[in-house]
Amino acid sequence: MDGICTLANDAVYDQFVALLNSIEAVQGRDIPVCVYPYNDRVDKIAAEIERRSNVQLYDNLESMQRWDEFFKAVWDAHPTAHQRRLEKGFVPYYRFGHQRYFCAFDGPFDRFLYLDADTLLMNRVEPIFEKLDRHDIVVYDYQYKDPGHVYDLSSPKLTELFSVEQIRSSIFCSGLFASKKRLYSLEQMDWLLSRLRDGEAEVLYIWASDQPILNYMAMRSNSKVYNFALNLPEDKLTGCCVTSSHFEERDSLLFDRGNQLTYIHYIGISSKIFNRLCQGENIDFPYRDLFLYYRYLHEPENRPRLKGKAKAYNAPPSLTDRVLKKLKLVR
Repeated sequence: MDGICTLANDAVYDQFVALLNSIEAVQGRDIPVCVYPYNDRVDKIAAEIERRSNVQLYDNLESMQRWDEFFKAVWDAHPTAHQRRLEKGFVPYYRFGHQRYFCAFDGPFDRFLYLDADTLLMNRVEPIFEKLDRHDIVVYDYQYKDPGHVYDLSSPKLTELFSVEQIRSSIFCSGLFASKKRLYSLEQMDWLLSRLRDGEAEVLYIWASDQPILNYMAMRSNSKVYNFALNLPEDKLTGCCVTSSHFEERDSLLFDRGNQLTYIHYIGISSKIFNRLCQGENIDFPYRDLFLYYRYLHEPENRPRLKGKAKAYNAPPSLTDRVLKKLKLVR
């Protein structure tokens, strides 16, 4: 059985609802969806899931514990990650919970498409699943152009482990990927941990949490990765990130030079921005109205009526806000 999955908790409720609505609008109500809980704060998303017959909340505690422990063991194996994170004021297990989507390798679907909660589906998923007939992982992104957000490029061990061609062609963003159940066995996980503990952990980029691990697992296991971005003809390629300002919206879908996007990733925009927008604050960001359309697809009467001049989501704080923050009157 094929299905779609995501990772969520109540902090991303508005984005989560928008994603589910985009899946329903684009792919239909029949495709099953599995939601992996980021943590225990899931009351609001659980209530939303109850209203949708095709959506389930993952509850296999053994699977979640196994991947939680694997995640911790990976970063325990890194020679400097804990110390460097603590020096910057972060907890050692940075963004703990992000790895919960690894449970998809144990989950209810024989083949799955994972989408981050800060994405919207823009096109049907059959072409992605078709590529899984001959590949282990299927992606559509341009992370390979920026390997420094997956691996520590200063590590001499990196090119000992992977060829330049591997790094160029196999690195991918974890925001969307398709794969298969049981791709990584318990024995493989143990072997990967042994390699990491033997010094290979130093190649991981420590300011991301799950993405370096997923890429390492795929590349170290010689998984067959297919990236549409590296295989489609130039005139058929599309972008996927909210940072691209040239996408054209038609019928609540996005197009890149006439080609329909597979998904739009609101990467770099905090969940707090979406929450504030949905509470009625007039905050502007790229493709905001598209997000609002899907968020309130089934409840248009609750769409916030935004008043006044819009404020850019990344605008610097005003002098008043800076003074109040300095006086610790606002957070």
